Amino acid sequence: MKRLFHLLFLFTPFFLIAQLKSPSEFLGYEIGTEFTRNEAVISYFEHIAANNGKVKYFDYGKTNERRRLTYAVISSEENIANLEKIRTDNLKNIGLLSGESSPNKTIVWLSYNVHGNEASSSEAAMNTVYKLITEHSAWLENVVVIMDPSVNPDGRDRYVNWYNQVKASPYNSAQDATEHHEPWPSGRPNHYLFDLNRDWMWASQVETQQRLKIYNQWMPQIHVDFHEQFINNPYYFAPAAEPFHEIITPWQREFQNRVGKNNAKYFDENGWLFFTRESFDLLYPSYGDTYPLYMGAIGMTYEQAGHGMAGLGIINDENIALTLIDRVAHHTTSGLSTIEVASKNAVSLNTEFKKFFKNDDLKYKSFVLNGNPDNLKALTELLDKHEIKYGFTNSGTVTGFSYSQNKNGSFNAKDALVVSTNQPKGKMVHVLFEPNAALSTPLTYDITAWSLPYAYGLDGVASTSLVAANSNNSKNTVSNVASPTAAGYISKWNSLQDAEFLSDLLKHDIKVRFSENELSFGGVNFGRGSLIITRSDNKINQDFDKKLIQIANSHKRKLYASPTSLADKLTDFGSQYVHLVKKQRIALLQGKGTSSLSYGALWHFFETQLKYPITSINTERIANVAWNKYDVLVIPDGRYNSILKDETFKALEEWINKGGKVIAIGNALSVFEDKEGFELKKNEAESAEKEKDTLGNFVPYAMREMESTKNFITGSIFKVGVDNTHPLAFGYNETYYSLKLGSDSFAFLNDGYNVGYIKDDPISIAGFSGEKAKASLKNSFVFAEKPKGNGSVIYMVDDVSFRSFWQNGKLFLANAIFFVGE
Repeated sequence: MKRLFHLLFLFTPFFLIAQLKSPSEFLGYEIGTEFTRNEAVISYFEHIAANNGKVKYFDYGKTNERRRLTYAVISSEENIANLEKIRTDNLKNIGLLSGESSPNKTIVWLSYNVHGNEASSSEAAMNTVYKLITEHSAWLENVVVIMDPSVNPDGRDRYVNWYNQVKASPYNSAQDATEHHEPWPSGRPNHYLFDLNRDWMWASQVETQQRLKIYNQWMPQIHVDFHEQFINNPYYFAPAAEPFHEIITPWQREFQNRVGKNNAKYFDENGWLFFTRESFDLLYPSYGDTYPLYMGAIGMTYEQAGHGMAGLGIINDENIALTLIDRVAHHTTSGLSTIEVASKNAVSLNTEFKKFFKNDDLKYKSFVLNGNPDNLKALTELLDKHEIKYGFTNSGTVTGFSYSQNKNGSFNAKDALVVSTNQPKGKMVHVLFEPNAALSTPLTYDITAWSLPYAYGLDGVASTSLVAANSNNSKNTVSNVASPTAAGYISKWNSLQDAEFLSDLLKHDIKVRFSENELSFGGVNFGRGSLIITRSDNKINQDFDKKLIQIANSHKRKLYASPTSLADKLTDFGSQYVHLVKKQRIALLQGKGTSSLSYGALWHFFETQLKYPITSINTERIANVAWNKYDVLVIPDGRYNSILKDETFKALEEWINKGGKVIAIGNALSVFEDKEGFELKKNEAESAEKEKDTLGNFVPYAMREMESTKNFITGSIFKVGVDNTHPLAFGYNETYYSLKLGSDSFAFLNDGYNVGYIKDDPISIAGFSGEKAKASLKNSFVFAEKPKGNGSVIYMVDDVSFRSFWQNGKLFLANAIFFVGE
């Protein structure tokens, strides 16, 4: 019998053994009746690729939690056999590869589950690929579809695992049910609790960094990002809402309408509600729709009702049942509809795609920048991730819009970085570096300013003339040599890279001092905050010189070896103004009340940038914390008044008085507001009479939303004065440009230090700020220190770690940790 079985197996046709299965057949349940874990999604795509010649499946990386990042390429079997030519012809067409081409295939990229708890989209990805190759293969004759089934597998599994643990069987559709209320931090963000849909441009996360390499290899003509929104909003697809960035072409706008009409046809046939041209605008450059748009594609977001609240099924506020089955069907339909439109318009998509990369009509031709070399290096590393070209110039004076003067001016361009728009990705360059993006309306979904020269603390000009540059730049090679007879070594302090160097020294038990005063040794001048590593402090450290030199060289930090502790003038190594840097024991709050995004950005900062150990403490345990085990408490943006109160607050205050240091960020300042001894008070609002507009208190109902913008600041860049003699501002100039995310305004401290401040008339450099909100910032601090007992509280109204892209702000955080109060 066994032999007969083996013979039957050997001679059974292959297609009967390994037939292509639908998602439901493969998974063992109907799509939409269960949530599928990420590894099972991957298994299904592997099954599809193994059993159909129209699909190839690839890995492109791993997440922080070691889950696979993957993508499928789907097309006709002929196209699959010629993928490399199709890919390179596309890049030749737009000037990213040399050579001529006339491509007749269009590339559509579909991204699913960038937010982990918007979990219907990975289910839809499986459904879509199956239907595409079994029911709509004709479209694949001239379309190559790239599908990323799960952009954020860590977040997806966090949500799916939680839901599968708590859901009722059968599921409970009542909104009050546990399965509709995720615990902190939810499945939306990635491992470091970043919103990956805000990270496309800043590329701070490993998922983004690895995806961009593949994206730049393909450069699709269409990109769709599949999302979910709250349960009462049915379905959104393009065309998008205003504001559109002015770089977006009429063709891109028109094609969104074309896709929208096709989607609407299918939704109407099925009796499904949808909306367009509301809520989701196209301005901020780091979304999954705008980034592709600024790279020439038709970038679109599709939003299905559901989100992390919907589970397998829920009754919404209109008493309508919303099921996962419905959500999958909607995303499947819009995805297939988009591919259909691409197939019908392949020729025009290629023609218009090529036109997008012609950049002769852009206002600014070159952006010429100089400043802190470390910040310049960090900026070029960002440009490298996006394969944007840049160079350096030895030109003399260049004229144009001056970033520092906020008007036309001139600039000494010797050895300056030049990023020009006469390159294929010139429109993206223009978006990133233009001083101020134009707004057709202030009603926008995200921040309205991001200009990179301000974010990186650089000066320069935006020139309407092309500035010649070459790719050669003298590399900042550092090769320190040990000096065994030196009294000590001195290193500058003016960038995050210097803080990373300090962190590494402390990790290797090398004792370090910093100077409150400016220094001069051997004719070399050093600014406040400069690091001093003395031989006398490190007598017991074996191989002190060797270890120090190795660490300095690895960080490319130039050391000055001083033969003496005696300064040329004023401050010697042993001065009372030269302090030992303490190996700080840092606690970071997380959990209920905490903004998961703020906590995540700080966690990421400490672990991946500063590389300094922290202890994350959940707010549910805060009443039991022995504060004497810590030197610094960092409180992320959040709402803590119901958590840090009564005896818990009293214990925290006692710890501060005994020498503890608190760094409070954003809304965390409210913990100390109007509390005795903390001197934190909001600036008083203008009187009601002054706030009345010409219509008195009567605003037309239809204008209520626009009227409310007078009180908003939506990610605007403000000019901030800086007391750079205070340790919190060591390494900074007297002016700092801050990304202000809200209108909170706190009065100057009388018995403390107003380190970053806005006096007189607030100056908004870029972005939208409502007139009332802007006026309220007059005479307010942005960064301040309030000494209290033997400790202190550092107030940071603006969050310098926000999305990890405001590079020039991160040194404030390092200063607060290591220098303030020491």
